[in-house]
Amino acid sequence: MSHRIFHNLFCCVFRVLFFLLTRLRVYGRENIPRKGGYIAAANHLSIIEVPLAYCLLKRYDVTGLIAKKHQKNPFFRFMINALDGIWLNREEIDTRALKAARDHLKGGGVLGVAPEGTRSDTGALLQAKTGIAFLADQADVPILPVAVSGTWQITSEILTFRRPVIKVNVGEPFSLPKVDRKERDKDLRRNTDEIMCQLAALLPPENRGVYANHPRVLELLQLQANH
Repeated sequence: MSHRIFHNLFCCVFRVLFFLLTRLRVYGRENIPRKGGYIAAANHLSIIEVPLAYCLLKRYDVTGLIAKKHQKNPFFRFMINALDGIWLNREEIDTRALKAARDHLKGGGVLGVAPEGTRSDTGALLQAKTGIAFLADQADVPILPVAVSGTWQITSEILTFRRPVIKVNVGEPFSLPKVDRKERDKDLRRNTDEIMCQLAALLPPENRGVYANHPRVLELLQLQANH
């Protein structure tokens, strides 16, 4: 089965499931670029965000970094391979995966990334890793913030025959300052914090987590209020 056929089938199935099992509300669709490389940065509350973001972006050249531990599941392994996902070893600096992600972005593709590196077990943002800022700098691409709420503990709600409300706020793409090699660690952390603050400002207060009181989040919220 070709990649495009599997992509269309995958998205068709999940769009039907989202329609039947949830009440999906998407805001800011007009902010999604239709061409050119970029990183879609999303918070991670459940496995639901993966197919949700993949189908939302409506591009055949969307891929993502997926933890190698999921290769143990034969169905999940088949699905990720069919969708050209990039397997990432999170136990070490996986240069092969990072190079593949960078090359995909430089070629004009889209890369989905959960900056936190793992699912939040609190329903709120965790401290993010700097890998996303590194990739954005290496590939020289913008960031598209995709903030998802309503998916934490979603499985229990669906199993009790409730249709949970899922809200997706897509922000405007933005670019990050270049990283100075002499200040590499500091600049990567600064850029990562900017990404997470942009996400936090698009989320409800209860989902902002460790970034809730960050000065940049408060500034972005004030800018929103003034518009």
